[in-house]
Amino acid sequence: MKSLGFKVEGFLFSGIPSGIKKDGKKDLGLIYSEVPAQVAGLFTTNVVKAAPVQLDRERIKKGLCQAIVVNSGNANACTGSQGLRDAQRVSSLVAERLGIDERLVFSSSTGVIGSRLPMKKIEEGIPELTEELSSDAWMKTVEAMMTTDTFPKVEVATCRIKGKQVKLCGMVKGAGMIRPDLATMLSFLVTDACIKAPLLQRMLEKAAEASFNWITIDGETSTNDTVLLLANGKAGHASLNRMDRDADAFQSMLSKVCRSLAESVVKDGEGATKLIEILIRRARNIEEAEQAAYAVAHSPLVKTAFFGEDANWGRILCALGYSGVHIDPNKIDLFLDKAPIVKKGMGVGSRSEEKAGRILKKKSFKVTVDLHQGKSQFSVLTTDLSLDYVKINASYRS
Repeated sequence: MKSLGFKVEGFLFSGIPSGIKKDGKKDLGLIYSEVPAQVAGLFTTNVVKAAPVQLDRERIKKGLCQAIVVNSGNANACTGSQGLRDAQRVSSLVAERLGIDERLVFSSSTGVIGSRLPMKKIEEGIPELTEELSSDAWMKTVEAMMTTDTFPKVEVATCRIKGKQVKLCGMVKGAGMIRPDLATMLSFLVTDACIKAPLLQRMLEKAAEASFNWITIDGETSTNDTVLLLANGKAGHASLNRMDRDADAFQSMLSKVCRSLAESVVKDGEGATKLIEILIRRARNIEEAEQAAYAVAHSPLVKTAFFGEDANWGRILCALGYSGVHIDPNKIDLFLDKAPIVKKGMGVGSRSEEKAGRILKKKSFKVTVDLHQGKSQFSVLTTDLSLDYVKINASYRS
């Protein structure tokens, strides 16, 4: 896998300020494939689903997509039937301008929940949005989908399929309300590979398990979470419809790109100062390992201790104790990076805590919990919980 510029054969991009955001930044973006593309998608598991999620979940059943229109600054969530009509209206206007079937236009929104889309501003912006389409305007689309993100999150890679070079580009938006089952994020990936939609869907699901569903910042699952992967076939190789050596090459590339995008989301967690991996080892089964990992990763007391660079290991054991996982407190070992801090459920002394304190000052470190109960393990990537996180989310609507 090697990096190249953000151009994929047959895809065009644009991003403009339409007036949705108060600060005048870009807030309306478009991705367009010159031909209908095979599409795979993942959506929020929250029962409360935003209007564009409802629309996309219906349209993806046909396995084709030719355009994605995305706005930031307004989530178009909890807006009832009118919100759904607004999402349909946006896609209809984009389709009309592009001269394509409206059913091939997918919609995504991110921002404040509970307000209707400012339709007049969007309608007035769509002509410019379509006119500005360009093969090298990738970053404009990325900027248009950002909310509290502090930097654009993009990845690009190539591989070879049946002798042809294939390219994959991915973008992701997300910094807060992040947890598995997608987190609060939007991610769009485009490739010139020729892969049938059913196989593409399986590939995306597999890639997500070790990337987008592997991260958590605050345990919150949004109403708008969406991941879409488009494959327009412009690379010109024979179509893939089952797993083989070529499909494995694409799967590997896709998984690496998705993992890099997921890591960038955690690094940009709202107010985050630490990037932390929580690894649970030797649990009875994978389900209990996962349950224990998220109990630690979601604990406000653990996360604030990380922010304060306090080696308060008791908070980690406490979180394990209420996780619902079968544990024997007298068997637990705990490490920060490779430094032991707890052995058989007891602290190993002040000298080790001093070393642990130095590790906590690092921007990135690993917490390993050995339960000594079985053979299963699970890890999750998370952050600390800072004063800035509270400030950002206390004034999100202002």
